Amino acid sequence: MIDIQTIKELREQTGAGMLDVKQALEKYQGDVEQAKKELIEKGLAKAAKKQEERVTKDGLVYAYIHGVGKVGSLVALACETDFVAKTEDFKKLCHEIALQVSTDEYKDVEELLNAEYIRDPGKKISDLVSETIAKVGEKIEIKNFCRLSVL
Repeated sequence: MIDIQTIKELREQTGAGMLDVKQALEKYQGDVEQAKKELIEKGLAKAAKKQEERVTKDGLVYAYIHGVGKVGSLVALACETDFVAKTEDFKKLCHEIALQVSTDEYKDVEELLNAEYIRDPGKKISDLVSETIAKVGEKIEIKNFCRLSVL
């Protein structure tokens, strides 16, 4: 028997539905890590499909200033609705991408998406975007970005 607290925690971590979480936990006899891995993979597959089919018409422009103000960045991140644009998950993604942009001179969005994530070299920026898409259930895309430096 899988306890409800474990289901709730795994649901919060993955953004998956309650039934999907319960079934994954049952499939792996309560092994949270295995269930989480499967749920994330399913979510990423859904995210890829959402990227192809939907249109972004809302989002945020996010500003990041590093340290004492010598380097900064602006990122325009788009999603489908203002509801998602206001979520903590979306705002966190904005912050992480803006932080990444401030670390290097990326020539275009494609290069940024393929860059190793500075907090976890095992991931790319595109992985962060896909994980957030899976969690919030909407298409998300980086529209534009820039890095500014006084150096």
